[in-house]
Amino acid sequence: MAAHEVRDERVDGLDGIALVSHGRDLRVAFAAGAGMVGFSLTHRGEELLGQRGGLPAYRERGATFGIPLLHPWANRLAGMAYSVNGRTVELDASRSPIHFDANGLPIHGLVTASPFWRLVGRSPGNGRAAIAARLDYAAHEELMAGFPFPHELHIQAELQEGTLTVATIVLSTGDIPVPVAFGWHPYLRLPGVPRAEWEVELPVRVRALLDERGLPTGETEPVSIPRGPLGDRTYDDHFTELERPAVFAVEGGGRRIEVELGQGYPVAQVFAPPGPDDEYVCFEPMTAPVDALSGGVDLPSVPPGGSFRAEFTIRVD
Repeated sequence: MAAHEVRDERVDGLDGIALVSHGRDLRVAFAAGAGMVGFSLTHRGEELLGQRGGLPAYRERGATFGIPLLHPWANRLAGMAYSVNGRTVELDASRSPIHFDANGLPIHGLVTASPFWRLVGRSPGNGRAAIAARLDYAAHEELMAGFPFPHELHIQAELQEGTLTVATIVLSTGDIPVPVAFGWHPYLRLPGVPRAEWEVELPVRVRALLDERGLPTGETEPVSIPRGPLGDRTYDDHFTELERPAVFAVEGGGRRIEVELGQGYPVAQVFAPPGPDDEYVCFEPMTAPVDALSGGVDLPSVPPGGSFRAEFTIRVD
C-alpha cells in the first residue's frame, strides 16, 4: 500500500474527497459541493474537528463547523455597506447569500457552503496526497452583487505525513484591484480529554480591543499569554500582531494539534466558547483585521492580472 492516498467519499448526499496518510493514520476530507469545507480530520480513527451541526446545518443555515473558508471577508462587517478603494458596496440579502451574527451584522463572507467549487486536480504520490479546487467567483451574479471585484479562488490542499498544508490563491481577473480579507476557521478538539485540561499555546503580542458587537474600537493592547490549561477560560479575541513563527497549539491526552500561520496571514482570531456543548478551540488565520473592508486598515489587494497566496498548516503529533 502507498504511504498516501486520495480517495472519493460520500457524506450527507454530497461527494467528498479525502487525503490519507497511512503511516500517521491521519485523514482529512473536503466537500467541493459545500464550499470546499474541510468536514473531517481523523487521527487513529478519532475526529479532531468540532462538528456542531455538521454539513446539513452548514448548507441549510451557514452554521460553520470543521474547517470552513470565510471569503470575501472573515469574521464580521460593521454594517450592510462598506467602502474600499473609493467604491461603496451596498449589501442586499435578497441578492447575495449573506449570513448574520446575533447582532445582525454580516458574518463569514459569501461563499459559505457554495456549490460552485470544482475539483481540478488530484495527486497521490511523491510522498504526499494533494488536491486542487477552483471557484470562478466572477461567473456568479449573487456573489458579485455583494463583492463586485472579479477574481478566481483556488485552494490547494496537501497532506504529507502528519502535516496538512492549505494554500488559498486569489487571481484578479478584472480591471480593478481585488481587496483581500479572507480567512479560515478551524474548529479543533481533543477527543477523550476534558476541555479544562487542554493545554493551549497562543503566540500573540498585540490584541485589538473590541466593542460589545465584536468590532475593533481602533485601540490595541500588548499581551503575552503563557502556555497553560484552557481551564474555564473563554476567548473571542482578535490578535493583530503575532510571534513568528506563529504556531498555535492545543495539546492533551498524548496528542498535539498545531496551526501555523504562514505567508499571507498576519492576524488571527482565537475562539473558545464555554463548554460543555461547545468543546472546541479555533485558531483562525486571517489575511486582514476584522472589518478591514469597512475601515481599509491593513487591507491588502491584488492588482489587475496579479495574484495573492496565503498558507496555513495543521500538524498532528
